Amino acid sequence: MRKGLLIDFTRCIGCGACMRGCREANGLPQPGPDVPRPDELDGDNYTVVLQHEDEEKGGLFYRRLCMHCEDATCVSVCAVHALRKRPDGAVMYDAGRCFGCRYCMTACPFHIPKYTWDTNVPVVSKCILCWPRLDKGQEPACAATCPTGATRFGAREVLLKVARERVHAQPERYVNHIFGEKEAGGTDVLMISPVPFEKLGFQTEVPTRPLPELTWMVQEKIPYVIVTGGFFLWGLRWIINRRIELAHGETGAGGSQEVSR
Repeated sequence: MRKGLLIDFTRCIGCGACMRGCREANGLPQPGPDVPRPDELDGDNYTVVLQHEDEEKGGLFYRRLCMHCEDATCVSVCAVHALRKRPDGAVMYDAGRCFGCRYCMTACPFHIPKYTWDTNVPVVSKCILCWPRLDKGQEPACAATCPTGATRFGAREVLLKVARERVHAQPERYVNHIFGEKEAGGTDVLMISPVPFEKLGFQTEVPTRPLPELTWMVQEKIPYVIVTGGFFLWGLRWIINRRIELAHGETGAGGSQEVSR
């Protein structure tokens, strides 16, 4: 069964418990008391809690993390299968397979994967939906540690139903948009918010079709382009060589006439 997360920004209090739980579950370094809370995803932070000031809604806390696309583009472009989509919804990453091409970073429509440039052996860094915890029957750490229920874990169909009910029951509280329901063909992380997602910096112009389908539509035409281009170049080469031969022939004929005189 496909599972995922529902993140309700109206319930987030910005405590950062999800970030601390994520770091602990994934063996990431915990920042000290003098280290400011990060404001972007990086090698040590698979999720971040950010704050947005809205004139009408006031201060709002919201999260950024991997969206775990149902048909993930990062998976489709990975030549060595370092990224794989699990049946339970998690897009997992195997650093042992990765050779650092970083195509996944370019392909991701949400600009999520990061590269740990500051390490001796750089790897791709992103949320993996705590799949080792899922294998043990546990929730992802961010959902398990959230004190307000702002992050909820469960079957995607159930979470989508809950999100629709909240949005429809309180239209004055939420914008009529469940982020992740249709973006990139649908994601296993769903979000609802009182503020339009584009104001929070989310990529809202993502196609609703699964992006790997669009990639394949281009890739399947590549052989025809190569063959056609090959014939064109061969024809162009033949024309150029023929003109050179004719030019040499005319020069040779002109030179012979002058000698005979």
